[in-house]
Amino acid sequence: MEDALDGLFVNIAHQCPNGIQGLLEAFFGFLARRTDFYYGSTESAAKKLVLDNFKKYKDVATTRREREREEMKEKDEREKRRRAEKAEEALRKNAEKAAEAAGDNDTSKGVVIEEVFDEPSANGEQPTEVEVKEDKVPTASEKPEPKPVKIGPLEEGEEEDEADKDKLKPNEGNGGDLPNYRWVQTLGDVDLYIPTKLPTRIKSRQVTVQFKRKHLKIAIGGNTILDGPLYNEIKTEECSWILEDGLEVVVHLEKINKMEWWSRIVDGEPEINTKRVQPENSKLGDLDGETRSMVEKMMYDQQQKQLGRPTSEEQKKQEMLKKFMDAHPEMDFSKCKFG
Repeated sequence: MEDALDGLFVNIAHQCPNGIQGLLEAFFGFLARRTDFYYGSTESAAKKLVLDNFKKYKDVATTRREREREEMKEKDEREKRRRAEKAEEALRKNAEKAAEAAGDNDTSKGVVIEEVFDEPSANGEQPTEVEVKEDKVPTASEKPEPKPVKIGPLEEGEEEDEADKDKLKPNEGNGGDLPNYRWVQTLGDVDLYIPTKLPTRIKSRQVTVQFKRKHLKIAIGGNTILDGPLYNEIKTEECSWILEDGLEVVVHLEKINKMEWWSRIVDGEPEINTKRVQPENSKLGDLDGETRSMVEKMMYDQQQKQLGRPTSEEQKKQEMLKKFMDAHPEMDFSKCKFG
């Protein structure tokens, strides 16, 4: 019977000002106007009836509150596990892509060494000339524009580009610390932590979070925190948000492109310098040896490219060439042709 009346009481509560106080005033006013509650028995009996019901339902409310806390805790733990699994899956996929790219490089590139023989000379001796052909390493002017993914901090002594000087330094989570919110990221997802900045705890109904593929809106208590085009597209079906203890809103965004670092959440917000992003080594430690080595190689090659230095594959080619030259001192390398 009690549950059956909840809808009626909720409707009444919505019409009463001042929350619980307004609801109680309406109820006791009803008792005064329409019942003999105040004069049908002694004052002490009426007060006892009120206090007995207060104590009874206080226990019910306490039990419900504890159950909700446990459910929220379990939900939070599940969410953390899900994020960890997503991060590991993103690393695995990145490693597979890096391995495929490395495989393509191994089959299509390499050091080609040819021996070129000239016609015999007049004295009958056959001069030997070695032609070493090596894949051309593009010069700075020939290099393609770097991808937006920039992994690793700036090298010591390396100066920032002029365009990056006004950008923020990433926080420990590779995101940004801004006046109204803090955000962190991995290559696969983004998490925002938004304090309500209100004097009292709020309810979920006071929070508005709208996910679209390329747009995000977040409002708390009528105050809009973010509303604009995202840095890049997200998987809306895998995004979520929770209100923690009525004091902080936590928003989870799942990236579609898992091979780039975001410099901002939405257009118009302050940007971080993605060149200073540092991947989490702790996540690499969770991978098996083979996968970890692939991911580390991918990260190293990306950083080398950004710095205009040879990748691990190019270094191997240079080492092979040096070993060949050392192994054949009888050959005249002064006339070597490199192409």
